[in-house]
Amino acid sequence: MTAKRLFFVLLFCLFISHVISQNNPPNILFIAIDDMNDWTGYLGGHPEAQTPNIDRLANKGTAFTRAYTAAPGCSPSRNALLYGVEPFHSGLYPFYEHDIHEQLMSKYTSLPRLLKTNGYTTLGAGKIHHGNLEDPREWDTFFKASKYKKQFVTNAGFQRGSSSKYSYRPTTHADNEHVDYQVASFGIEQLKAVHDKPFFLAVGIVKPHLPFDAPQRFFDQLPENITPPQMIPNDMEDIPGVGKALCKRKEVNFYNENNAWNAIRRAYLACISWADYNIGRVLDALEESPYANNTIIVLWSDHGFHLGEKQTFKKFTLWEEAARVPFIIYDPRVKNSPQTCEQPVSLINIYKTISDYSGIKPPSYVDGVSLKPIISNTKNNINTPAITTWGRGNYGLRTKQYHYIRYFNGAEELYHHEDDPNEWYNLAKIPTHQKELIYFRSFLPNKEAPMVAEYTTKWSIEGADKKRR
Repeated sequence: MTAKRLFFVLLFCLFISHVISQNNPPNILFIAIDDMNDWTGYLGGHPEAQTPNIDRLANKGTAFTRAYTAAPGCSPSRNALLYGVEPFHSGLYPFYEHDIHEQLMSKYTSLPRLLKTNGYTTLGAGKIHHGNLEDPREWDTFFKASKYKKQFVTNAGFQRGSSSKYSYRPTTHADNEHVDYQVASFGIEQLKAVHDKPFFLAVGIVKPHLPFDAPQRFFDQLPENITPPQMIPNDMEDIPGVGKALCKRKEVNFYNENNAWNAIRRAYLACISWADYNIGRVLDALEESPYANNTIIVLWSDHGFHLGEKQTFKKFTLWEEAARVPFIIYDPRVKNSPQTCEQPVSLINIYKTISDYSGIKPPSYVDGVSLKPIISNTKNNINTPAITTWGRGNYGLRTKQYHYIRYFNGAEELYHHEDDPNEWYNLAKIPTHQKELIYFRSFLPNKEAPMVAEYTTKWSIEGADKKRR
């Protein structure tokens, strides 16, 4: 065979290989992160954030810079995403324990179950649902990490009382004794294995969820003094009573009185970098695997997190800090990557997006739209605000310019994000902004499902919902 003929044979083989990879259902690497707000490098949420692996994924794929959770709490957010149903349609507003899982599985088809039923090998580890659920209807294999006794650097960090949940400390035990390391290792093992069917590999990273404990080296790479978020003392003066009721004032006051915020924010950033490190291990394994050219990566966080802004701590509000999340989709077959999508999108769209990529028809009740057309061309528009729900009747709606909040009693907030990115000045009562209020009200849900009764939390937002019903 002549060199010229050999060249054309090789070229033909490459072409055929490309066609096969385009026509075969792609693998899905599904990376879920718990409680990570916009304190990442590519989102610019904090100047000391160190997330090189998430950033390099953003620099390869489509980075949605205005992505919003369906609900600012682990359970309702994940229920909405994994079953594809908005909380105001499902009634799944607050937190639920595992005893409701069978009820949901009888009513809805979860995303992993949809994929498994339609020919995918489904592999899961860590926090995908709200808790380690290894339902064989969803997973061919589900990995649960082993727990070890934590060891901490002596007299370092901060702990609130005796509760291990409120720990903000560097650890000294081996990496492989941490849950997220084990979860990432499972993902790496699966990417090294031989699969005879397309796979859905879900890797659930728990950090930076409380407690804010991470290996010492991730604390050491941060400065001792962390830049605090921008805040103003009279921020809450124009906030409606329902909004104020969502704030964790007691926790904020405790941390103020104990001068603990620097330690807390430093620990949160360390946990973000620890999560990023383990995500990087999985991304490296994919790049080195034979699946690199036909595996779509979907990375998301279930909701954001307050660290003193709006006089609150944790999540559970409709403000930007709790609602905005990292969200990246990388399709190695898309030629126009990397790219940035600045239009607001909701995580509720993940179900239909993955269904679209896999060529599987989603159930008729599934909410949202596929983002595949936007990934193909970011000039394509959704043309509806991204909506976040926290309790029946409480909604945050986001466009590129504005963030609108409406509570169950009719109270409203409106923020112009180009002029007021910190949401300090509520414009809802200013007459010149009535046009915007009318626009956002037109997108509020026409029907609100009653709250599913088997809830487990006792927060004021559920109490208000009970009174409303």
